[in-house]
Amino acid sequence: MRKVWFRFILVGGLLVGGLLATQSVSAQQGKPPCAGVEHREFDFWLGEWDVSVVGTGQVAGKSSITSILDGCAILESYQTAGGYRGNSHNAYDRSTGQWHQTWVDNAGVVLKLDGGIEDGKMVLSGPGKDAQGHDIINRITWTPHADGTVQQTWTVSGDGGKTWKTAFDGMYRKRAG
Repeated sequence: MRKVWFRFILVGGLLVGGLLATQSVSAQQGKPPCAGVEHREFDFWLGEWDVSVVGTGQVAGKSSITSILDGCAILESYQTAGGYRGNSHNAYDRSTGQWHQTWVDNAGVVLKLDGGIEDGKMVLSGPGKDAQGHDIINRITWTPHADGTVQQTWTVSGDGGKTWKTAFDGMYRKRAG
């Protein structure tokens, strides 16, 4: 039987609640909690990558994509030669049946995206604001190619998804060595 407790603590004047479980249902059944095939759908993105701009081949940056938390999440660490850096946490959420990404960078951008596999591609999207504060939809698609590269295309819509504009189109190539 699964034992669950709620624990509340006072943090900076706020009452914060947390859920503590002694054992997950999966662990009780003898398999790791994130062993399902749905948890492996984004594994094609794991690795050490050089990232270039599609069409020009211009170097965009470097990205390290690693499996963390016993295979329950994927951590992305991206950086450019100019000092731009960002990280994302990606995980399959059993409760929603979707993948979730939270991206944060050193320019103050935060993206919260949800979605999943569509036609062999990982497609995540979510609401946001443009630089002028207008509502937009961000959509990022990761496409694995037979040669081992992964194309990441970030598109943005300001009209509720009727039209899309490319914000970034990058090609991930595994770093030598």
